[in-house]
Amino acid sequence: MAEGDRGQLSLTLVEAGIGVLLLFAATATFALGLPAVGADEAQLDAYAEDAGTVLSREPPRHEGLTRLSEVTRSGSAFERERAALAHRVERILPGNLMYRVVTPHGAVGFPRPTDAPTGRATVPTVGGRVTIWVWYA
Repeated sequence: MAEGDRGQLSLTLVEAGIGVLLLFAATATFALGLPAVGADEAQLDAYAEDAGTVLSREPPRHEGLTRLSEVTRSGSAFERERAALAHRVERILPGNLMYRVVTPHGAVGFPRPTDAPTGRATVPTVGGRVTIWVWYA
């Protein structure tokens, strides 16, 4: 080889190498970017806990210590507050979630699925326990 001659890689070989690196990067992103098993349930539990915390600290609309103690006070109080409770839960939770709130006197929300990940929080009140279930719509 003469002094001015240099070895060059073929442009096709360079392009193939870059393509392999991009394919590897995309595969690694998908493989490593998947959430851990149970991550959905943990996030849903957090949403349910947050909703329970908000509801347990809100003042009642009519009587009781909090909004939740009001709906657990009696069957008639639950019936009176049913629509307001449902509306408030819908405003608290993100739009991509469905819910069911179960009190000693009744429930509001949607039927709970048996084949989807759900989150749950239980809030004790003077009138009994309130359970909040959430899941992705």
